[in-house]
Amino acid sequence: MELKRSSGILLHPTSLPGRFGIGSLGVEGYAFVDFLTETGQSIWQILPLGPAGYGDSPYGAFSAFAGNPLLICPERLAEMGDLDAVDLEEVEMPEGEANYGFVHGFKWRLLHKAARRFRNEGSEERRRAFEEFEAHQGFWLNDYAMFRSLRHHFEDRPWNLWPEDIRRREAKSLQRWGEELFEPIYFHKYAQFVFFEQWFALKEYANSRNIRIMGDIPIFVLFDSADVWANPSLFYLDKNQNPTLRAGVPPDYFSETGQLWGNPLYRWDRMAEQDFSWWLARFHWNLTQTDMVRIDHFRGFDACWAVPAGEKTAINGSWMPVPGDQLFETMNRQMGDIPVVAEDLGLITPEVEALRDQFGFPGMKVLQFAFGSGPRNPYLPHNIQKNSVIYTGTHDNQTTLGWWRNIDPDTRESVRDYVGATPRDMPWDFIRLASASVADLCIFPMQDILSLDDRARMNTPGRSDGNWGWRYLPHALNDRIRDRLLRMTHLYGRHPSDQEN
Repeated sequence: MELKRSSGILLHPTSLPGRFGIGSLGVEGYAFVDFLTETGQSIWQILPLGPAGYGDSPYGAFSAFAGNPLLICPERLAEMGDLDAVDLEEVEMPEGEANYGFVHGFKWRLLHKAARRFRNEGSEERRRAFEEFEAHQGFWLNDYAMFRSLRHHFEDRPWNLWPEDIRRREAKSLQRWGEELFEPIYFHKYAQFVFFEQWFALKEYANSRNIRIMGDIPIFVLFDSADVWANPSLFYLDKNQNPTLRAGVPPDYFSETGQLWGNPLYRWDRMAEQDFSWWLARFHWNLTQTDMVRIDHFRGFDACWAVPAGEKTAINGSWMPVPGDQLFETMNRQMGDIPVVAEDLGLITPEVEALRDQFGFPGMKVLQFAFGSGPRNPYLPHNIQKNSVIYTGTHDNQTTLGWWRNIDPDTRESVRDYVGATPRDMPWDFIRLASASVADLCIFPMQDILSLDDRARMNTPGRSDGNWGWRYLPHALNDRIRDRLLRMTHLYGRHPSDQEN
């Protein structure tokens, strides 16, 4: 994938402002696109859009294909006639940190009401669009809607604890439950229909303003997901359908005991026998929703850290080879060159770099990782490649201001030496450093644009709660910030108009 010299902002839609507890695909999303255009940005990078599961993490979704209904904008539903304006009058949360408990309650209540009205009173045109969506996306939609309905029916127990007949997807059981749970199945299909109705409208608006969306594909899926329930043969499961191997990473910078994610590992041999059809469908649908995607944990397409079931930490794992070259060759053959950014952070081997470079995928460089280990550090601006994406930090890092305030004296001194002066305007000193680099694309977390400290951190790896809740306030994007970002973008040749001259 070839990138033009440009820049963009990392912001998940849940972090948009608004009166409904978390950000949504309503007016705030369109206003953010306008901000990107006004400041000369070219990319809006988001996190995965899936229906977040445990801890409301977008990286632990109930489906690799579905969208998150909590992002649906109730005001848009009222505009489309699925709700009355009066339904929204008593729903208003204070701006600020996301309140998922509140959101889960009122959003599901409104969506159920909207689904009933749509089914009984929806316009012929939209009902026809719903039927087309149901037909075209049935390859994942039917399993997802039944999975969510069954899971609720069985009091949110994981699918491997359901009765054996439906756990093993016996034909008669699928038919019986499909009839018995018709109403909730219809509801989940409706929720997906309106999610993608709103998302594609927002994406179309972004594209019309020359903003491209960079999505995010987590390499692994949640065990308690429609994906594993519907495709158990593609994962390492025992005869009782429990995982025998789980994903994670070995001990590293973030954790002395590694990270035990718990996701089931893929049976790559069986996926190859099917010509990687599941992966092709996943990439195709994700690239329909976005213009390019970041692959989270790209390292796992060369080899993955396999931890036997029963281990309490990720220490006692081993590397399992993965045929990533075969997968991407198949994708290129069937889909053409795929617009992918490889998340190649951490302990990366020459084999992973060779896989990345074989297919021309840009890698990631993070300035927070660049200092304190000498002039050969690969994240220092003088060492990075043009075909790469440079970040001040990511959603998994401290904010750059929080990082600067907490680093050790030696690292602080190395930053001073490299910059040539004592930074007095962090994180904008790093925004300038990234913008001036040769990297084709630079991305800034919104928290850094707003000069926020660690109270605005999005995620702390290894922590099970207290993540994913940050939102910016409605009037945070003021004229001073607009003017400053626009000047910086022009100064270093990243404005779209600079590419035309």
